[in-house]
Amino acid sequence: GFGFKIAAAPFHMWAPDVYEGAPTPITAFMATAVKAAAFAVFLRVWIEAMPGMALAWAGPVWWLAALAMFVGNTVALAQQNLKRLLAYSSIAHSGYLLVAVATGTLGGSGAFLFYLIAYTIASFGAFAVVITVGREGDANNDLKDYEGLWNVRPGLAIAMAIFMLSLMGFPVFGGVGFFGKWYLLMAAVSAPGPLVTLAVVLVLTSVVSAGYYVNVVRLMFMKPRPEGAVDPEPAGALTRGV
Repeated sequence: GFGFKIAAAPFHMWAPDVYEGAPTPITAFMATAVKAAAFAVFLRVWIEAMPGMALAWAGPVWWLAALAMFVGNTVALAQQNLKRLLAYSSIAHSGYLLVAVATGTLGGSGAFLFYLIAYTIASFGAFAVVITVGREGDANNDLKDYEGLWNVRPGLAIAMAIFMLSLMGFPVFGGVGFFGKWYLLMAAVSAPGPLVTLAVVLVLTSVVSAGYYVNVVRLMFMKPRPEGAVDPEPAGALTRGV
């Protein structure tokens, strides 16, 4: 128990500095593959190896999920660097995944898997856009570098808008991201010990996330391109595929 608390206490708070400082392809890998592997193992141990642990640790996991969702989303609002914004966003998404873990049910594990796939695809796509907009030396990661992107690279702007709305869980335009959060909510409210309050926290923090996800969309489509800004190079075939 002590080891679990030591490991969970910082809860990815190292991520913003590492995400910002690492090359963007490495950041994309850490934000998706590493998180997916860690949570998949955690869930298997939680449900298959020690099924009784879900009830015993329900309280700490509840608070850890709520804290990750609240801190990740509120701190992301203040970020002006897109990679740091996505880093704090990843902390919030870790909280969403913990909601599924807290249920301790097979329904929760199904919601977990669906959400993890949706999050991974959207994150890979978002980082592919960051790689394309960024230039040599991993520059151009500030939000102002995305102003007016629609005017010079409309394809990139549309793709990034879809990824942002998917990570937010926006209905219709958010696509699979919306259904991912819907399944998490259904798993929470139908758990043996209903996690209604945690589901409410999930919804409210998702509303908070609109403040930074929609802001990226606003900058791309509603702001003029800064005078003298260098246009992003066309994306390569592999990046377009991602």
